[in-house]
Amino acid sequence: MGMHEARQKRVRKIVEQSGLDGLLFTSLENIRYLCGFTGSDGAFVLGRKESFFLTDSRYWTQSEEEVKGAKIVHYRKKTDGILSLSSELGLKRIGFESNWLPFSLYHFLREKLPMEVELVPLEHEIRNLRAAKDDEELAILRKAIDIASKAFEHTLNMAKEGVVEKDLAFEMEFFMKREGAEDLGFDIIIASGKRSALPHGKAADKRIEKGDLVLIDFGSRFLGYHSDQTRTVVCGPPSPEQKKIYQIVKDAQERAIEKVRPGIPIREVDGAARDYIRECGYDEYFGHGTGHGIGLAVHEDPAVNRENNDLVQEGMVITVEPGIYLPNRGGVRIEDMVRATSTGREVLTYLPKELREI
Repeated sequence: MGMHEARQKRVRKIVEQSGLDGLLFTSLENIRYLCGFTGSDGAFVLGRKESFFLTDSRYWTQSEEEVKGAKIVHYRKKTDGILSLSSELGLKRIGFESNWLPFSLYHFLREKLPMEVELVPLEHEIRNLRAAKDDEELAILRKAIDIASKAFEHTLNMAKEGVVEKDLAFEMEFFMKREGAEDLGFDIIIASGKRSALPHGKAADKRIEKGDLVLIDFGSRFLGYHSDQTRTVVCGPPSPEQKKIYQIVKDAQERAIEKVRPGIPIREVDGAARDYIRECGYDEYFGHGTGHGIGLAVHEDPAVNRENNDLVQEGMVITVEPGIYLPNRGGVRIEDMVRATSTGREVLTYLPKELREI
């Protein structure tokens, strides 16, 4: 059994357990995960016995080359293709990704399908569909991490007082693509000085100044998979306050990483970092979740926050990225990618974490 067939077999259990005749996928990441198609449009229907990839003339040749474990069905309009296949297969209970199916498409299907056909929204059942990474996915993630890590070290050699944030971001992007990245994993965040207190402060025209904390959040995309890391450096010697909050974030992150192992509630990973930052008196300056799943999407399930009661599963890859952001002064975030192993965890990212001066 091939990789894609094995993935479909796992999803087929969800179809059976939910009493469905078929499950309609429209999210491109899930479609790629289940059959290998890398294009920008299509649909995938997983039935109780067979699977079908639906596409138009733009992707006939590409789908023949890429799609594995599914019959290819041609259509002129996606909506007509879904309706036609549903009728042909006699589907009565059709599941769909409630977080992904556009309301307009749902409304169209509901109007055109016979009344006895039920459209069943799935959310929790498929939430962690791609969360556990197999060996092939892991190898690709490691390559994405390597590309981004080399780009960071290369770019950090250029970072110094007077350099413009955007120039560093451009250099990092160029280096990643030259090293084989398909693209950036996301817009590079380089935020210095007061701007480092912005958790998502994209690189701007600001010049790095002496005494600035510089928050750098970066990643590459390789064969569809994303890496995501953050390091915070300082221009010149750090102040006592900068040293203090950096050490708190570093300790909080290490506590959260130590929590990662199969079987524990994901909220406990978040809690390990959040509770420590609270004990140190900086709770109000850490507002976002401690991390997220990462793979074919840069942010995917599971969400690593205080509300997530799901359990860590072996093979899950998540980010662990606590931070402290002091308005008008600056911020620190440290982020690594962590895989849950059978006995604990493996930190996939490997850049040094001591506070570095530029």
